[in-house]
Amino acid sequence: MISFILFIAVIGYSISSRAGLTVPEKFLRDTTAYVQQWFYKPAGYIAGLFQDIGNLRSVYEENEQLRMTAAAYAREKVEYNLIQQQNERLQAKLNFTEEQKKMYDYKYLIAQVVAVSPDAFNRTMTINLGTREGLRERMAVTTEDGMIGFVSEVSELTSTVMPITSLNDEESGISVTVLGKQNQSFGILSGYNSETEHMLMTKIAANDPIKKHDIVITSGLGNIYPRGMVIGKVDSIQDSDIGLTRTANIKLSANFDHLNEVFVVQTPGASQ
Repeated sequence: MISFILFIAVIGYSISSRAGLTVPEKFLRDTTAYVQQWFYKPAGYIAGLFQDIGNLRSVYEENEQLRMTAAAYAREKVEYNLIQQQNERLQAKLNFTEEQKKMYDYKYLIAQVVAVSPDAFNRTMTINLGTREGLRERMAVTTEDGMIGFVSEVSELTSTVMPITSLNDEESGISVTVLGKQNQSFGILSGYNSETEHMLMTKIAANDPIKKHDIVITSGLGNIYPRGMVIGKVDSIQDSDIGLTRTANIKLSANFDHLNEVFVVQTPGASQ
């Protein structure tokens, strides 16, 4: 076959080198060109196929690189958002402590919540501060939104926090007042209604100026809890059966879901 092709090629070249062609020579030349195209086209197809395969591999490698780059970008974007949220959260806490320092001579110890009790009747939480940091029982625990509870048990490295939602009639309660009416309003935070999700402020005098939407804060009476800790807002007020006292329903300001960091309030001389 190769010899035949070479023979036809030589004949075609010898014919094309002469100026004048006879009819048989023209026929032979056309035949040679026709045969040559059938050998040339498959060779071109094969060469193009190899080139397409090479291009396809390059495109595949580029796609793999793009996928890796996109995945890395998505991962870094998530990390950036988490860091930004953490910075915003910590900045808010820093602003809170700075504002509180201007109002009261308190020290705020930031603590990490390391565990939460799964018991529905004992919603305590564990923080990573203890006696080594100067903690003691009955210290108030708060967030930048409002008070969440108090230290109930202390060990060297950790402490247990009892939420104010665990208060009941058997507890001594927390003395509270109304912001802006500290010399006129008084009550006891003595219980939590899980159905309405409100704290109960009891023993309010009939002539107390407390009103709906007032902000309830700790009064500091009894020197057990520091004064000025925000509890929540008055949602409703009811008179007692005999009309001598009233009871207020308080909507808590603090959010008890997904607590990560809290503040333990250390009053002057508390760590001594």
